[in-house]
Amino acid sequence: MQFRTPIPISESNFPIDYNAKIMSLGSCFAVNMAEKLEYFKFQNSCNPFGIIFNPVSIEKLIERVVNKVFFTENDIFFHNDLWHCFEVHSELSHPDREAFLSTLNQLIETTHQQITASTHFQITYGTAWVYRYIKNQHIVANCHKIPQKEFTKELLSIERIQNAIQNTIELIQKLNQEAKFTFTVSPVRHIKDGFVENQRSKAHLICAIHAIDNSQLITHNYFPSYEIMMDELRDYRFYAEDMVHPNQVAIDYIWQRFKETFISKTALSVMEEVQGIQKGLSHRSFNPQSESHQKFLAKLQSGITKLCSEYPFMKF
Repeated sequence: MQFRTPIPISESNFPIDYNAKIMSLGSCFAVNMAEKLEYFKFQNSCNPFGIIFNPVSIEKLIERVVNKVFFTENDIFFHNDLWHCFEVHSELSHPDREAFLSTLNQLIETTHQQITASTHFQITYGTAWVYRYIKNQHIVANCHKIPQKEFTKELLSIERIQNAIQNTIELIQKLNQEAKFTFTVSPVRHIKDGFVENQRSKAHLICAIHAIDNSQLITHNYFPSYEIMMDELRDYRFYAEDMVHPNQVAIDYIWQRFKETFISKTALSVMEEVQGIQKGLSHRSFNPQSESHQKFLAKLQSGITKLCSEYPFMKF
């Protein structure tokens, strides 16, 4: 008997191996997947400007980075004892103005280099709902706890999202013509917007991604994170305590589906070696001075040395 409906997922046209250099961008689910890539020691960078949920804000940041439009004092503001920028996440906010600007502009330089060098871009969109700052009518990536009355809220149209995605692709390709893209929609439900409103938002994102120029299918794929959560894992036991975010079991399952279809078969044996070392490193002995534990450590170090000689970028 079949007690669930597995979603068929086509294998990637450009699977990830250990030669790949991956840049992950977008919502908190992008971070979940990036943490898996980091655990298995792939070459991965994630959200240099922090978590960004909507396609327009991602497009705007990519445009700034690609064209090296550096931040100025006009792009930042002081609120609640910190300097903020509407284009980046609040984790970057800083009490010192000059240090904040310096950090933001250094991130432009390093991210520009990463875009040039990366082979795979994984972009996870979280919502089509955006907030527009009334004073300048700009869509913001983060409201930084500014009073809600200073913003208007709107749902991006499918056409506007499609345009943002297409521009993001073309901007990155200006620096990196060989770039390959994987798009996904976050399985995290934004129910603070409302249940119906969340579904409208996800629907707009999905429709826009699938409306991208079909002639570019060779350069981009779609991974159905949201669909897996909504269909294969349609049970609250797969949610965290807030009943909104996927729990670790769900994240592990979605990662497994990603691994089966978007990771190169040639990488699987190396992943097993890496996992063995990671488990070994987390092992805590009852008797650290025992002969058996010393042999265990020697074997573990031998495995680390072997992997690092084959893949010098790996750090344990």
